[in-house]
Amino acid sequence: MTHIALNRRTLLAAGLALPALSLAGRALAQAQPSAGPFTFTARSGQTAPAERGFLEVPEDRNDPRSRRIRLGYVRFPTTAPNPGPPIVYLAGGPGGSGADAATGPRFPIFTALTAVAEVIAFDQRGTGLSAHIPARADVTGPFPDLTRDCLTGWYRDAIQTAWVDWTRSGVAMAGYTTEQNADDIEDLRRHLGVDRINLWGISYGTHLALSVLKRHPDSIGRVALASLEGQDQTVKRPAHIDAFLDRVDAVLGQDPVARAAIPDLPALMRRVHARLDADPAPITLASATGPVELKLGALGVQLISAAMVANPPTLARLPGLYLALDAGRTDGAAAYFGGVSRVFGVSGMNEAMDMASGISPARLALVEQEARTAVMGDAHNYPMPHLLGAIPGLDLGEDFRRPIPIDTPALLLTGSLDGRTPLEEQAEVIDQFRARSQIQVENAGHNVFESHPDITPLLVRFFAGETLPDTRLTLQPPTFAVG
Repeated sequence: MTHIALNRRTLLAAGLALPALSLAGRALAQAQPSAGPFTFTARSGQTAPAERGFLEVPEDRNDPRSRRIRLGYVRFPTTAPNPGPPIVYLAGGPGGSGADAATGPRFPIFTALTAVAEVIAFDQRGTGLSAHIPARADVTGPFPDLTRDCLTGWYRDAIQTAWVDWTRSGVAMAGYTTEQNADDIEDLRRHLGVDRINLWGISYGTHLALSVLKRHPDSIGRVALASLEGQDQTVKRPAHIDAFLDRVDAVLGQDPVARAAIPDLPALMRRVHARLDADPAPITLASATGPVELKLGALGVQLISAAMVANPPTLARLPGLYLALDAGRTDGAAAYFGGVSRVFGVSGMNEAMDMASGISPARLALVEQEARTAVMGDAHNYPMPHLLGAIPGLDLGEDFRRPIPIDTPALLLTGSLDGRTPLEEQAEVIDQFRARSQIQVENAGHNVFESHPDITPLLVRFFAGETLPDTRLTLQPPTFAVG
């Protein structure tokens, strides 16, 4: 069961219970491991030789008074006699740990790539081995209802209060932006002592890679990017999410049993949302002090949906959830939320990165217009754009969000059932790359890298220097649970 937390990092995409991922990252940071060789162990029990490394960077390069922080990475040594540039993995989120990602389903890709170069699982500032923002104490209540007005007001107050506390404790929170994250990658290149590095990233990691390519283009040899997110795509367009749900409905329609139970999936979702907006339903979540009774509004369900549509295994359960809600049963929704400690809280890095990347005024106007009639409203990227302006002066501005033509050789991967980064928006990013090859995987989701066995050999060939042809791969469509 993937649990839901009220921030974008935990709604994304590693296909795991991401709040647990966050805790794993904190444990790595608190342990203060030393640099040097060790045996890396994946969650599968598989092992590989590896080395921990660290470098120091300013926490805020725009403030000479800011402290210096230590950024960590795990290096997998190459077996190649004539290796190519190091391959640096950029995790998604924002807030994902590269070192933690290497313990999961992508572990075989990390080890396969060592045939052509050393592979660096980099922990971006604020994550894993590079976590330097003090963890907040668990919220003890009162807890807001899971409705738009209650949640939005609570979240804005929570991030503003936390920001003051972090700043008073000496954290240069203004340094947690994608531009400074990109400059960390350049400092990592210098630290490794190489002229160029290659980038391998997913989701927010592609958003970061675009900033690296804009700020340090001569330092990058090749990029392999999946589930692309452009510089002005932190907030997805509601119309594009509607188009995705229409594609899902078409796939569902190929199953006679599912079609009989749900004649029109978007219509069912709209009906449930409208009912919960008009009359929020009672829901019970567990806490350390006992059950907590809250009201479940449409936004609460939309947050669950935003997580479930990322990948086919959870997408397949979405129709059943809405059938239960349509029948007045909220126990399934409560199970997705887990306890209140998983639902409420702020972590700092992911909120700061998203607020800084922001959204252009023109796109914001379009998002607000489309949200009025869209199935998901503006909930898909919660808490953006809801946190806009909560921390004045953080926005990176229009130059950061402006697209650029890119000549760096690129291998770009998309999945047709990716509900987190819609195909229409990925197409806009793909058009920026002038030396590109594409891998399109029918019926794959956001986690496209590990979706098909043919992808890893293609990644190895690409990072070995080959120019690959465009490739289309196919998976079986999901079997929807409607019982």
